[in-house]
Amino acid sequence: MDSASQDINLNSPNKGLVSDSLSEMPAETGASGVTPVALPPGLTEEEAEELRTELTKVEEEILTLRQVLVAKERHAAELKRKLGLSPLTEFKQNISKGWQDVQTSNAYVRTAEKLGQWNEKIAGCELYLSASSTLDDIAHSEVYKKTQETLSQAGQKTSAAFTTMGSAISRKLGDMRNSPTFKSFEDKVGNIKTKVVGGRTNGDGIQSPSSDSNPVQDKAPF
Repeated sequence: MDSASQDINLNSPNKGLVSDSLSEMPAETGASGVTPVALPPGLTEEEAEELRTELTKVEEEILTLRQVLVAKERHAAELKRKLGLSPLTEFKQNISKGWQDVQTSNAYVRTAEKLGQWNEKIAGCELYLSASSTLDDIAHSEVYKKTQETLSQAGQKTSAAFTTMGSAISRKLGDMRNSPTFKSFEDKVGNIKTKVVGGRTNGDGIQSPSSDSNPVQDKAPF
């Protein structure tokens, strides 16, 4: 729709411009309402008319396809909602599918093959072989074996020292418990505990305040 024909409000300040803009439009139009234009060289009027008809059909088909696409998108969104497929789940699926596509792409395969070739070349070069041989020689050398044995012996001695110290502490505690001083102290604690528990059980030595202990005078002196 033309912008000049959209402004039809009587209260609009541009209400008097509609007729003016319409009057300024060219009056010469064809039968179909389209202003005739110069045809390209070699194109007849009949051929131009056929092309216009075909263009109209194609534009109508495009409009129909757009409407169908919108309806399909709405239907797909409704199906996803019923299946519980959130946008985050769909995003994860798209990333996973994209990564699978990358792994199966020709560029990824060629890169993996190239890296494999480089790895084989590095593993087969003289410098790599020399370094690997040097490491093997070090691992089988007498110095390395002696160092490993020394570290192993040191670890064993440390473990034995801790074991001996623990045994000595346990033995010392046992000697202390068997000493006369500890037994005398233990007997005294036992006697005190027996007296306290026995006194509470028999009620001996424990008296609660009563009328007998605190007799109340019947008559107060005046």
